[in-house]
Amino acid sequence: MNIVQLSAHNKSVKQRFLNMYKSANAGHVGCSLSCTEMLTFVKLNWMKSDDELILSKGHAAAVLYSVLAEAGDISEEQIKTFYKNDTYLAAHPPTHKLKGIPFATGSLGHGLSIACGLGLASKLKKNGKTIFCVTSDGEINEGSTWEAALFIAHHQLKNVVWMIDRNRLQGFGKTEDVMQLDPLDKKLEAFGFDVMEINGHDFAALNEAKVQYPAFSKPLAVICNTTKGNGWAKYEGMVDCHYLPMKDEDFEQLSAYVETH
Repeated sequence: MNIVQLSAHNKSVKQRFLNMYKSANAGHVGCSLSCTEMLTFVKLNWMKSDDELILSKGHAAAVLYSVLAEAGDISEEQIKTFYKNDTYLAAHPPTHKLKGIPFATGSLGHGLSIACGLGLASKLKKNGKTIFCVTSDGEINEGSTWEAALFIAHHQLKNVVWMIDRNRLQGFGKTEDVMQLDPLDKKLEAFGFDVMEINGHDFAALNEAKVQYPAFSKPLAVICNTTKGNGWAKYEGMVDCHYLPMKDEDFEQLSAYVETH
């Protein structure tokens, strides 16, 4: 799939989840906007049909649902049930309910550990599966994330691709103010990873990670530099976009931005 095609799918994914958030009057819009390109690229242009995708930052569930709808794994009728009573499309991804979601996530710091288990099982079974895990940067505060990183390196789980949404914001403020992560690349290298640092909104950069992935001799961590609330003029790069639902003017502004970018 070329960049023009990916960009068209990306617009469709964004407009779908903006409609979902607006209809539900729900927050976490900014969390989805920072990782849309990452999830779109992985699901539509990197994964094989039997690979697994873990969205550890489960509060961005709307973008995951939208990407799965774009791939044809869930229906547009199901999308309309987002946040409603008896829906499977809740605020955090459910488990054993929807194709493409192998585990419930949202308790931050658990996703990479789940990917470890799937990765080790795949290695032992020799079934060729790749496990893609998208985490936030804020959840790297969790000790369980570093334990999982040690586990991946120890067992040389090169079939686990760890993608970090490095938007430098978390629920309580800037990541470097809450608990400093930099130099994150050096820390990951010290734990036994090969590291790439890229623009997480750029499909060409994401494709470069895909192209280089087979050549790495260690497990791969991709630091994807992103902007929280990407394109939301009023709250882009601010903690507010983590929580606030869109007002009518916000929805109109973001929809117009999506159509032109």
